[in-house]
Amino acid sequence: MDWSDLAKQVIALGAPMLGTALGGPLGGAAGKVLSEVLGAPSPTPDAVQASLPQAAPDRIAEAEARWCEAIRAEAETQRIAIAETQATIRAELAASDPVQRWWRPAYAFELTAECGALWTVLVHEFWTGDVATINALVGATTLLVAYWGFRFGVLGVYVSGRTREKVCAATGQDNPGVIDRLVKAVVKKK
Repeated sequence: MDWSDLAKQVIALGAPMLGTALGGPLGGAAGKVLSEVLGAPSPTPDAVQASLPQAAPDRIAEAEARWCEAIRAEAETQRIAIAETQATIRAELAASDPVQRWWRPAYAFELTAECGALWTVLVHEFWTGDVATINALVGATTLLVAYWGFRFGVLGVYVSGRTREKVCAATGQDNPGVIDRLVKAVVKKK
């Protein structure tokens, strides 16, 4: 037996929020709250199920209230964290620090120059027929692909981050990233 087996039974007893949580990914946490309120001998699904039939309705209501309060506290913590993050982003956007403004473009220019330099070397070696250097570059392909894959990945995150900063400065609200939009699209389809 697992926590989701108890979900319908708890909902039927008048605790819809707690019952829904039992059926989801927070089932263990919700089950622990329920087991504490009911005085179950252990915080396991079997022990809680054995305690449910003799549970008074006010105990179920208390478990529901505790669960709702825990969710409210978590939501408030997240609200404060998001507000602080947004305040920090706005403060950084308002700052006229040249390092903060130029490090992303400098990184992009340096990476572009680095790639151009490698291609110049590669074309020169093909032109002159220097097989030893070409073989060395071919042997380093795995390393170069991993290195530049990482570097271009970081550049992509930088570009995306700068775009989000500009949107935040213009609207005063954080613009959801690609992952956020993808998660919301998948959740809507369920």
